[in-house]
Amino acid sequence: MRRLSRKKALNLVKELDAFPKVPESYVETTASGGTVSLIAFTAMALLAFFEFFVYRDTWMKYEYEVDKDFSSKLRINIDITVAMRCQFVGADVLDLAETMVASDGLQYEPVVFDLSPQQRLWQRTLLLIQNRLREEHSLQDVLFKNVMKGAPTALPPREDSPNQPLNACRIHGHLYVNKVAGNFHITVGKAIPHPRGHAHLAALVSHETYNFSHRIDHLSFGEEIPGILNPLDGTEKVCTDHNQMFQYFITIVPTKLQTYKVSADTHQYSVTERERVINHAAGSHGVSGIFMKYDISSLMVKVTEQHMPLWQFLVRLCGIIGGIFSTTGMIHGLVGFFVDVICCRFRLGVYKPKDTSLLDGHINSRTPLLTENGSH
Repeated sequence: MRRLSRKKALNLVKELDAFPKVPESYVETTASGGTVSLIAFTAMALLAFFEFFVYRDTWMKYEYEVDKDFSSKLRINIDITVAMRCQFVGADVLDLAETMVASDGLQYEPVVFDLSPQQRLWQRTLLLIQNRLREEHSLQDVLFKNVMKGAPTALPPREDSPNQPLNACRIHGHLYVNKVAGNFHITVGKAIPHPRGHAHLAALVSHETYNFSHRIDHLSFGEEIPGILNPLDGTEKVCTDHNQMFQYFITIVPTKLQTYKVSADTHQYSVTERERVINHAAGSHGVSGIFMKYDISSLMVKVTEQHMPLWQFLVRLCGIIGGIFSTTGMIHGLVGFFVDVICCRFRLGVYKPKDTSLLDGHINSRTPLLTENGSH
């Protein structure tokens, strides 16, 4: 009984076979079929090879949500060189709540404003990359995916000893400020606290020494990530007048970056620039200096690096192989049919049904013999 049940089950499974085997004696191979098969296998191999590179590639997914973190501090990373001596300039931050942030985290270093040939080459390369980033926004994804691996974006040290006097001041370091709108500025004189805000001791500095030509080697917000370029990195401005104001209006967007190499909380920003000469007689009022007014967006961007799952890669691979196999089979059949039609094989009798006239002749010839035997 068990053997009978096994046979029935085996027969049932055989009836469900979707891939019946055809004896080799019934299969006819042709040169055209072999050529099409070779083309199909080559196309399958090429497409599968390219699909593997698509599977290995990653892309950045952008999501937006409301930033609910208001209690933490915002870090400002600064590296700016001003074409004035360090004793004549001062830098500080005043936020929207009229809170003055101490600039203890900033260092004042006397330097030469002009760059060395190697540094000038670095700056030109950086500006070229910045221009390409403004035109090709998709390059930002490449920077995100290559963080912690790219070359450092800081200005390289001088390769020579300058013979010129130290006529500039490099202000670099970082500050921690409240997550509210504020104003970071560099102007004449050191900052002093004031009951109604703050002031700068600029009375002892001659107007002839004012020169706010500057170079922004680095300006970022949040955690510093090597390999990330910021919009103002490499910016250089040269004054045309002693009393000149440079304004940068910055909008900061909190950003959570999560890739396969790094996970960090940083900030991106966009900037609008404006500069003008201070001339009170012409109605252009203000204070000479460099002013960076920043505001923080209420939206946060989550940038996540994503990868094609393995099951999707296998499904696409099966689709490539099965699709090419079926398509080439249909094309081969249609081409063969049209070739037969064009070559007039119908006229040669290949597709003509067999002639039954001879069989009818034998039948007709036998009929009179039977009648004759019947008559005898």
